[in-house]
Amino acid sequence: MESYRGPIILSAIVIYLVVCVAMGLWALRRTRSTDDFFMAGRRLGVVVTAFALFSSTLSGFGFVGGPGLVYLMGMSSIWIAMGVSLGWIVGFALIAKRIRLFAQLGDCISLPDVVAMRYGSDSVRAAVAVVILLGVIGYLATQILAMAIVLQDILQGAGVGGGISLGMTVVIASSVLVFYTVTGGILASVYTDVVQGAVMVVASVLIFLTVLATFDGGFAEISRIVMTDDREAMGPWGTLGVMGCLSWLFMFAMGAAGQPHVITKSMMVRRLRDIKYIVPLNFVTYAVAVLLWLGIGLAMRALVVSGAHPALANPDAAAPQFLLNYAHPLLAGVVFAGLLAAIMSTADGFLNIGAAAITHDIPFAIRGRPVRNRLFWARVTTVALAVVAAIVARYTGDLVAILGAFGWGTFAAALVPVVAIGLNWKRASALAANVAIVASLIINIGSQVTGISPPLGIDVGALSMMVSLVLFVGISLAGRPPGVDKDVEAVMDM
Repeated sequence: MESYRGPIILSAIVIYLVVCVAMGLWALRRTRSTDDFFMAGRRLGVVVTAFALFSSTLSGFGFVGGPGLVYLMGMSSIWIAMGVSLGWIVGFALIAKRIRLFAQLGDCISLPDVVAMRYGSDSVRAAVAVVILLGVIGYLATQILAMAIVLQDILQGAGVGGGISLGMTVVIASSVLVFYTVTGGILASVYTDVVQGAVMVVASVLIFLTVLATFDGGFAEISRIVMTDDREAMGPWGTLGVMGCLSWLFMFAMGAAGQPHVITKSMMVRRLRDIKYIVPLNFVTYAVAVLLWLGIGLAMRALVVSGAHPALANPDAAAPQFLLNYAHPLLAGVVFAGLLAAIMSTADGFLNIGAAAITHDIPFAIRGRPVRNRLFWARVTTVALAVVAAIVARYTGDLVAILGAFGWGTFAAALVPVVAIGLNWKRASALAANVAIVASLIINIGSQVTGISPPLGIDVGALSMMVSLVLFVGISLAGRPPGVDKDVEAVMDM
């Protein structure tokens, strides 16, 4: 079977992509309005919504970046996983119920719709839409590039296409992504997420068992080898240090409530009471996925330290190298399919909210109404966004790095005060929301462009979120209490 490793892995990928195409065709027949395209008709059940949230959060970072960080820093990145897990609870407590009620009250189809109704301000709507659009291009570009790189490695490993170029795999990855997002919108996305989430959960367990079998002494031997090489790597803070780890914990725990591709899923649930069942299911599935994150990273570091595997040129190669060299071919195929699933689940979510920003939110903020024929233009815009992101991914790597690096932190710093605090605090003002958003963008973009980072390993996203929170609260308290619409006030009192 080892001699057929490449074709086996490629077959798993092809089967997965066929499922995505079939799901897009199925969703096309059920997508008849913009409400269907952007909000899945507000008819999602508990399991579908939970897996959609899980898949959107994990993305390519968890399956590629996570093991790479563990390989590089040891236990440091576990604080990210802990932060995201806590983020489910924070997001549920602060906004899940509230945002669903606002969406129902105002028939909202996007996050800017919700904040515009809360603050009674089109300027806040526009500011949030711009933040979303900026983040979407960077995040989407990095997801497409990640898909393209994985596909290129798989095709070359299977001996298909010879020296296929990265540009060609960018086209392939973008085409599949665009097809099922354009045909079915978010409806295709969320139902595909069920398949994606199931693949990721099962794959994580099986890969962790494979990790344990890599060394005769199992996890104890892996830990001993890593600790012998670098004692700090197996310590609670890894090699990043206490301040860096705590800033990650803060940023990812609080920042989960500011990720638009995640929190808008709460607007799609069929029944309000279902939300309380979604969070525990998210917590369990994400905790299982962390097994792959931790296991592969430590195993590859132990293999390299012990001399059983050559040193990695890039830490992000940890997951692909482990799968290609140490996992059973069938399992490797399933996990690579899960990797593409994780990447695509995030990318299709960004295409959806980006299309909403262009066709609905920004026109509404400027002229008081969205574009005509929104469903048609939403699909056209989805294609245009994917094309732009694919070009950025292929030809402007520096821009991808800048936008991708501040992705989570930019969304968190700009949107946590406005959404998580603002939907619960009547004193919050539109001026405070706009200032917090602008300040967070200046700090995040400025840090990436100038290369200036906070001391002690503190994450710039955590710093900018702290600044935006202080500005948001301070300006709101300093100004006169804003008037709140009676219907909005009633929702906030629930």
